[in-house]
Amino acid sequence: MAQTIPQMFIEVAQRQPTVTAQLSKDAKGVFQPTDYETLLEEVSICALGMRNIGISRGDNIGFISDNRKEWLIADLGMLGLGAADVPRGCDATSQEIAYILSWSECRIAILENERQLQKILEVKSGKLSFSSQSLNEAPYAHLSMVILFDPASKAIESEAVQAGIKVLRFDDLMTEGKKLYATERAFYATEAAKGARSDVATIIYTSGTTGDPKGVMLSHGNLLHQTEYLPELIGMKSGHVLLSVLPVWHSFERIVQYIVLQAGAAIAYSKPVGSILLADMKAVQPQWFTSVPRIWESVMDSVYKTVRQGSAIKRAIFFLFVSIGRGHAYFENMLKDQLPKFSPRSRAVDIAVSILPYLILTPLRALGNVLVFKKIKEKLGSRFIAGISGGGALPPTVDHFFGAIGILILEGYGLTETAPVLGVRLRTHPVTGTVGPIHRGTEVRIVDEKGKVLDPGQKGIIQVRGPQVMLGYFKRPELTAKILSKDGWLNTGDLGMLTIHGEIKIVGRAKDTIVLRGGENIEPVPIEQRLCESVYIQQAVVLGQDQKYLAALIVPKEENLIAWAEENEIPFDDYASLLEQPEVKELIDSEINTYVSMKNGFKPFERIFRFALLAKPFEPGRELSAKQELKRHAINELYKSQIKLLFTE
Repeated sequence: MAQTIPQMFIEVAQRQPTVTAQLSKDAKGVFQPTDYETLLEEVSICALGMRNIGISRGDNIGFISDNRKEWLIADLGMLGLGAADVPRGCDATSQEIAYILSWSECRIAILENERQLQKILEVKSGKLSFSSQSLNEAPYAHLSMVILFDPASKAIESEAVQAGIKVLRFDDLMTEGKKLYATERAFYATEAAKGARSDVATIIYTSGTTGDPKGVMLSHGNLLHQTEYLPELIGMKSGHVLLSVLPVWHSFERIVQYIVLQAGAAIAYSKPVGSILLADMKAVQPQWFTSVPRIWESVMDSVYKTVRQGSAIKRAIFFLFVSIGRGHAYFENMLKDQLPKFSPRSRAVDIAVSILPYLILTPLRALGNVLVFKKIKEKLGSRFIAGISGGGALPPTVDHFFGAIGILILEGYGLTETAPVLGVRLRTHPVTGTVGPIHRGTEVRIVDEKGKVLDPGQKGIIQVRGPQVMLGYFKRPELTAKILSKDGWLNTGDLGMLTIHGEIKIVGRAKDTIVLRGGENIEPVPIEQRLCESVYIQQAVVLGQDQKYLAALIVPKEENLIAWAEENEIPFDDYASLLEQPEVKELIDSEINTYVSMKNGFKPFERIFRFALLAKPFEPGRELSAKQELKRHAINELYKSQIKLLFTE
């Protein structure tokens, strides 16, 4: 049995050399195939080129790039040498890259393009300020070389050299590797054979409440555990094609690519842009598509938008058949025992209740498929089997819509700290409203705040233990100890409950991290702290779990706001009426956009799009704990009506 990701890849490539492994676009935008034999040769050449520049076992290699054919080649190449990659996407800020590469002590980094090199030089040259709570040395103290997928200008290369960083082009690395490959064809397989299951494969950084990201160390064994059973579980086979659009540095898409390799299937590289995505779907006819809830929601919204532009009769027909489809899906799930059970329920009663409406709705559902749904499903291609949703909770309305029109979505659940898959709905038995059962070799328990294990149907904190649980946070044993017990139980920070059959239903998050529908992980504390720097903002709570965007509850500084209103001759009867004045809302909006901006190191998806003003400050015992910390779950309940309006479009 393979002990590392490269060993697994080599076994598959040798078993099926002529099967397509990658589908990537050429200069004309046409998908070109790469078979497993060719991919193995390219990876071997890359590994030789990397060895030639000094990459060796135990090294941490920075990897700042988005999805592309070369990503997998470089990844498998360095993993075969025993190095670990430290990945991030091109949307990372200069400060993020500086911290991640510096804390990981990277001597060498692979970059997608010139812009990523510019980000490094901005900090290294001092043009951009950089501060860290835990980094005790100058940023990039270890970095001496970068490898660029896309060539940089001579001016940028020269600036890098002056800063003490050698620049090497990936094509040149491959050219040198090819020269060595003529006499060292067995090098990659020989070197890969030295790897062990416990070796670190990657360090993936996630946002931390301390302000500095945390590096999750994942071993080859963490990753392999999932590749060894998930292809069979979902039914992915050799010859299948998966369309890839999610950021490959993220743990979800990362494991998906390894699952594809284990299955002997192919990865087709696309973009999460509607026009490109649909065109690529038509071109490659994939069996599989992984995405985040936001993309599934956008597909649903585009369908509804098209329908609303049609005639009244077409709209009526569409909504009628969607309603029929929802009803049919519900009774079919009841009939097949695919509704979640949190307490014992009679199968005989379920069958008796569901069989008649199921039989009545089946021909109507079939008619709807011919008249309406078939056209929608054709956009996914004639070979489409299922979509896999991860990176956040799939909204029930989206889940029900795709169930109604007959498109199977398998919702999964996991964390970066669990490499990441913990559960996914079974293709053969998808229990709606859940993320499926915890998988082979993994234990799960639901506990209350005191650590008591709860029975099925009771809400509590999800804890897991298994082969996919991380080694720990890189150089942060104190943070590791807070989340991972000595006997291997990981506190996920998520709230959930178990069905009587062991499926998991996610009901919220106990920890502060916000996950948007697009899969973006956001720590609210730094945003809230920055907002409170405004002279007009006393308290702030950032919201947005499983939503498209962030919003906030804002408690203004009453004294300062009243003084501003009087100075600007804003009329008001009392403080509550002042908060309703458009000038006040414009002021707070301006303050929010000033303090939470890209200029201040925030990403576009960390912007606050909507806010509500609260007249009464938060109080200990109500919205605040005794330590003056926000009680987020209490706030969500106390202000649920205001919060609902913030996310109502």
